[in-house]
Formats: sequence, structure tokens, C-alpha cells
Amino acid sequence: MVAGTNARLRLIRGAADASPGEDRVSRVAHLDDAQLVALVREDDRIAFEAMYRRHAAFAMNLAVRIQGSATDVEDVVHDAFLRAHQRLAELRDAAAFRSWLGAIVVRLVRSRLRRRRLLNLVGVSAADPVDLDLVASTDASPEVRALLAQVYALLRTLPADERIAWTLRHVERHRLEDVAELAGCSLATAKRRIARAQRYLTEHYVAPYEARVRLTEDAR
Repeated sequence: MVAGTNARLRLIRGAADASPGEDRVSRVAHLDDAQLVALVREDDRIAFEAMYRRHAAFAMNLAVRIQGSATDVEDVVHDAFLRAHQRLAELRDAAAFRSWLGAIVVRLVRSRLRRRRLLNLVGVSAADPVDLDLVASTDASPEVRALLAQVYALLRTLPADERIAWTLRHVERHRLEDVAELAGCSLATAKRRIARAQRYLTEHYVAPYEARVRLTEDAR
């Protein structure tokens, strides 16, 4: 869990400001997403904290996989939950909170990648190092880890939209329809972005095709 989460979540004022009993916390934690969303819309802080505990790891892993590192990822997740809380009225399907939150995370990471890429182009900032311990599976071989490092190094040179679409498809292993939803674009646009990124990686990748297949499988 993100350090300082409880202190940050107290910024969300609600009807349940008093210290809750363990029974209610337990009951709320067992509600489904649609029920939690309904409570959060009534400014129930306990329900919001329950949603954070349920989906924070998902949001954090998504941000880390796209970025290739954990730099500022706590801020990204915190901001994503705050935006979700502020815009909850825009969520049409309460049961789809997780994917909706994921789309918010993607937008925040996209903004960060674009800003960092611009700073790198003008020589103001250096790229964040890839954290292979976070993006590779625990049983990945040294060869796969080296190949993964190369992929992320190449992805950094791509526009943010193409990098995100390819990562969602080939690292996160999302269906094309889910990639489009998370990236906030049409299915056709998502396919074009993935194809452009794949062409670039194929042209610049030094490993044989078989190694590339193992890489995307082991990075799941």
C-alpha cells in the first residue's frame, strides 16, 4: 500500500468522519464495486478507503508497467483516486469502476510520459531507469530480463500513445477492445498505434523472433 495513504484519504470529507467500528469496516469491505460506488457517491469515506484497498495494487501495477519504473507512481495512483472521486458522477456503470479507474491512470501516465519526453528532447531531464524487478516476472531468466530492458529502452523513444497501446496489449496482455477503452481511443486507432510501435520495435530489436515471443510471455 502507498505510504501515507490514510492521511491522504482523510482529505475526502464524508459522513463517516468518526472512527468506524471494525464491524462496519468489514461489512463495507465485502460489498461489490457497484455497492461501494453508491456509498462513495453519498460521501462515505469508509467505502472510498475500501475501494482504494481493493484497486490500488491494480492501479499501481498498471502505472509501473507502462512507465517501466516506480518513479512518482504513488503520486499517480493518489491523483487517479482523487480524480475518480471527483468525477464519480461521470461513471455510468458502477460495476465497471476498475476499468474506469485504469483509464484515469493511463491518462495521468500519458501526461507524465509526454512531459518527460519533451524534457528529454531539450536536454533538461534524464530518462528514469527501468526497474526490472517490477516489470519482469519473478522467474524471468537473466536473458529475458536483458531483452525486457532493451524493449523498454526502445519504448521510451516512441510517442506516449504508441508506447501505452503496445504495453497494454503485449505486456499487460489486454484485449484490443480493452486497450482502446483504457487508452481512450477507437479500436481502429488502438490497432494503428500498436502496429506502429511493433514495426519500430521489430526494426530496432536485436533479439531473434523466438526470444521476443518468450519476452512478452514472461513479462505478463
